[in-house]
Amino acid sequence: MFKQVNHDRLTSRLAQTSITLAFAAVLTACANYAGIHSDKDMAEPQSYATAQSLPAADGGRWPAPDWADQFGDAQLHALLDEAIAGSPTLDQARARIAAASAYSETARANTLPQVGASYSWTRQRYSENALVPPPYAGSWQSENKGLLSASYELDLWGKNREALRAAVSQVQASQADAEAVRLALDTSIARSYNQLARLYALRDITQSDVAQREQIVRITAGRIANGLDTEVERKTADANLATSRATLSALDGRIVATRYQIAALLGKGPDRGLSIDRPRLGIGDEVRLPGNLPADLVSRRPDLVAARWRVDSMTHDIKEAKAEFYPDINLSASLGLDAFGFGRLLTAASRTMSAGPAIHLPIFDGGALRAQLKGRYADFDYAVATYNQTLVTALSDVATGLSQIRSTDAQLVDATSAQDAARSAQQLALTQYRAGLTNQLTVLNAETNALAAERAVADLKMDRRDQQIALAAALGGGYTDTQADAIAAR
Repeated sequence: MFKQVNHDRLTSRLAQTSITLAFAAVLTACANYAGIHSDKDMAEPQSYATAQSLPAADGGRWPAPDWADQFGDAQLHALLDEAIAGSPTLDQARARIAAASAYSETARANTLPQVGASYSWTRQRYSENALVPPPYAGSWQSENKGLLSASYELDLWGKNREALRAAVSQVQASQADAEAVRLALDTSIARSYNQLARLYALRDITQSDVAQREQIVRITAGRIANGLDTEVERKTADANLATSRATLSALDGRIVATRYQIAALLGKGPDRGLSIDRPRLGIGDEVRLPGNLPADLVSRRPDLVAARWRVDSMTHDIKEAKAEFYPDINLSASLGLDAFGFGRLLTAASRTMSAGPAIHLPIFDGGALRAQLKGRYADFDYAVATYNQTLVTALSDVATGLSQIRSTDAQLVDATSAQDAARSAQQLALTQYRAGLTNQLTVLNAETNALAAERAVADLKMDRRDQQIALAAALGGGYTDTQADAIAAR
């Protein structure tokens, strides 16, 4: 008896060992991802040399979400609010967020148990020479079947969980994309609005030039009457006046076109642009960079944040693809009623039940899983490269914006001095011309120089404001990623 027990135990152990060895052999023969990897990493902003190009300043700070209010124009603020409410471009971005959210809900559903119910009715004639015995053989029967079923994938290797995390990261990326679109729209409106202010400033200068040349025409007429000038000077004065008036008309046309452009950015018809009042933009805040550059830029620029989330999403896609190499175990069960006819359907004898696991193990797939994983790694490498390039571009945008503002400030000092000198020379030449002490050519040269100096100063002032707008956008326009710590934790 004792020998028989030991023999049974030995047989059981041998059977278990054989099963284990067989299972190990099957796993060894399964598809695997050996040798597939990536050596790409996201660049750290501190790894780039920026100390000289991006110097921190005392009192420097990041732009606020209402950064456009620094120019003191209530109409600009209202236009930005109007664009957020009705721009088709923003509607497109919101639709992309909704699509990504729907995909994440689908991925979340795959991590939960699935329960369903079904009912079917079938009218069928059963063969007399097949499996169904008499009295049903050779007869028509109505089969009623109602089932309640449930299934659940154990997800031992985290495939569904990683798919969900990838989808959630894509939602975050879409939300950051929407912020990038909003910032681009705000920037475009502000710059177009500043362009409208530029055109009005140039129109004022040209209008003053028209008045000045009308005065020269009158003085020339008086000089001709006194025998000091000829018809050549009259024709020259008339031609210069006509040129100035043509320039004024051209500026009026550009003003209308800019109004239409702003209306399009607002998502409205062109008539909306005609109701925009003349801009009243101020100088704006003093330009000072925050002290935590470039480290915090990655959470302040929406395009950088979107690129980071896409890298995070691809990380989870890779983990999902790796989990495909391991066995899937799915538990399922069903309970229902199945009977011929309606009379016996609701009886205990019509009960039907089933339960059990289903296991899927990839052994040989022709390299499909490895190819899929290679594709995921390629997408990951692309996402990393996109992030790194976006970071380089962001640092360059900030440095370029700051250097342009500093250059414009320096130019304005000299341009303002030149403007003052040209105005004085113009007034002196006009006084001498009226008194008969100089000729018309001297007056025209002085006027041309004064006009160019005024336009140069006006352009530099508008350029500086345009550069301030661009720098605010380069610094993120007041955006902050509240989920940045989630990426760092992962």
